[in-house]
Amino acid sequence: MTKSNSLSGQRDDQIRRTARVLEIVQQIAVAPGRWSRRSLAEHHEISERMIQKDLELIRYRLGLKLEHDGETYSFERLPHLPTTNYSFSEALALLTAARSAQALPGVNSAELAAAIARLESIFPNELVPVLREATEQLPRKAVKPHRQTMLTLIHRALSERKQVRILYATASQAGEAKTRVIEPYYLMPYGRSWHLIAYDHLRQSVIQFKIDRVHEAELLETIYTIPADFDVEEYMGDAWGLMRGSANETEEVILLFESQAGQWVSEEHWHKSQQSEALPDGRTRLRFYVGVTPEMVNWLLYYGDQVYVEKPEWLRDEVRERHRRAVQRYEDS
Repeated sequence: MTKSNSLSGQRDDQIRRTARVLEIVQQIAVAPGRWSRRSLAEHHEISERMIQKDLELIRYRLGLKLEHDGETYSFERLPHLPTTNYSFSEALALLTAARSAQALPGVNSAELAAAIARLESIFPNELVPVLREATEQLPRKAVKPHRQTMLTLIHRALSERKQVRILYATASQAGEAKTRVIEPYYLMPYGRSWHLIAYDHLRQSVIQFKIDRVHEAELLETIYTIPADFDVEEYMGDAWGLMRGSANETEEVILLFESQAGQWVSEEHWHKSQQSEALPDGRTRLRFYVGVTPEMVNWLLYYGDQVYVEKPEWLRDEVRERHRRAVQRYEDS
């Protein structure tokens, strides 16, 4: 047997045992005083010795107060088990599948993080460490593990409406990290990163956070509500991208793209005001009513000679000057 096959077999055994332990918890919780070690062994088709090890894991590893009257088992106190359409075994199977899907290209990692957070929320908090131990070692694609962890926690906070304590490094203060309590409102992808709009108790306002700058995060028990009048499009305003504070006044921007670049840009949604016009010569004209930001200028520079700024004049001059300085730098070197 190869090493990879051996590791795969160990993972499968661990997942099966985790599923069995979770089902035993559910069985005893639903019918206290009914299940004995022997009846559990017969139900799960394993030895009483293995059942005893599972019961010890429940008692000592999970910290659940398991009582034994000499024959059957019950819990002195059990964490609240929410009503769900899934059994624990079914939920674990779905959780395992979601973790495995992270190894597949083209699968939206944020949607998986949301699914994983919802599936984990089915289980009592005491069981989550065992779940993660069984599922987080599955093969994954090359993503930032810390980002995945943060996305999962933020999605859970959003679904349960719970505050989050974070240690966050701000870009404006040389990366200094501060602890703050936030209330997540909206999570969104941008470029190759993820951003969170949330109410920040430190600044007492709704601001944006970059997920990759969250060093640590802890889900709190304090419940919050998202204001009924919060609207993400209204919050973002007419600015291009996320740099709301650096946007100019809203104005008409007209861009002329060469044929191939025009096909690319017209297939994407860049701004809520976007209007696209296919010209007879194959080029594409895009119109926006937008507050120009440094992000938009950099976006235009990316397309080089494939785009021409027809309007406004000041933006055309800015792009031309930036290209001129780039050429000068190459000539000087």
